Amino acid sequence: MNLQLFADFLSIITITMCFVLKVPQIFNLINVKSAAGISILGLLLELTSYTVMTGYNYTNGYSLLSYLEYPVILLQEFVLIFLVLKYLNQINRTFVILAVLYFTLCTCLLLQIFPKVIFTYLAPMCTPISASSKVVQLLAIIRARNAESVSVLTWLISTFTNLTRVFTIWMDSADLLLLGNFIISVALSSSIMFSAMYYKRRVKQE
Repeated sequence: MNLQLFADFLSIITITMCFVLKVPQIFNLINVKSAAGISILGLLLELTSYTVMTGYNYTNGYSLLSYLEYPVILLQEFVLIFLVLKYLNQINRTFVILAVLYFTLCTCLLLQIFPKVIFTYLAPMCTPISASSKVVQLLAIIRARNAESVSVLTWLISTFTNLTRVFTIWMDSADLLLLGNFIISVALSSSIMFSAMYYKRRVKQE
């Protein structure tokens, strides 16, 4: 019982921190007015992963406390993608059409106009998709040798919240699919954080 209370406490902390997870990154982009070192492919892969995992947890009736951060992060992800595309000068008709298609498809899936079994098939793909998004972001930093647009605080929060989710998911459902996803996310998020710290320090030294 005590462990469950602790897990619920960690869930509340995780969700609270996720309310501001992408905020440092968003403000950092606004301040530097540049998307250097930010991978749009990585962001889109993240968007796909967060969308599927929100639907997977929701349609399976899991405790809201165990996944509320997903829809919260999704809202921030929309803003982040918009800003990156804006600074890359890629806001166009294609973007609008794709956005409409995305929201239409999501609505149909969440309202179960399409069978929820679709999420069962899509969910296992989220681990490689989420991992790929972080690998792509890590490579973008290394290739650019520039982490000016990357927020270290955002990736620190990401590392911490993924770590807490390993424990809370284990207590709530012990879903191996979700556990594997979060363990891999901890490793990759921390790698991006340390890489961003390294390149930011390197620029200051130069």
